[in-house]
Amino acid sequence: VQLVESGGGMVQAGGSLTLSCAASGFTFSNYAMGWFRQAPGKEREFVAAINNGHSTYYADSVKGRFTISRANAKSAMYLQMENLKGEDTAVYYCAAHEGGGWLLRLKPDEYHYWGQGTQVTVSS
Repeated sequence: VQLVESGGGMVQAGGSLTLSCAASGFTFSNYAMGWFRQAPGKEREFVAAINNGHSTYYADSVKGRFTISRANAKSAMYLQMENLKGEDTAVYYCAAHEGGGWLLRLKPDEYHYWGQGTQVTVSS
């Protein structure tokens, strides 16, 4: 199983970025997926989740600004981020939950596989 994030970078406040997560080594369409982030000195926190039926759930802090999506045919997941704020600065991770793909998973310990992360820095 491999998850590889890309698309991070530095952006000014109010700007946009789209993160991608390329998955391999498992049947992507069967898995629930999620995005998490971790800022320096803070715990890893939930950002957004999507199940294998494309239902979604967001943290309150990103609701209305971020959009999670997936393309099962490409074994890929995305996080479109708009109106970025300084507090969005973090390393962003994609994660996969094995089994129960129809559920939305919100806690880090519910996920079995993780990518290496991609840095997002929002400057004011």
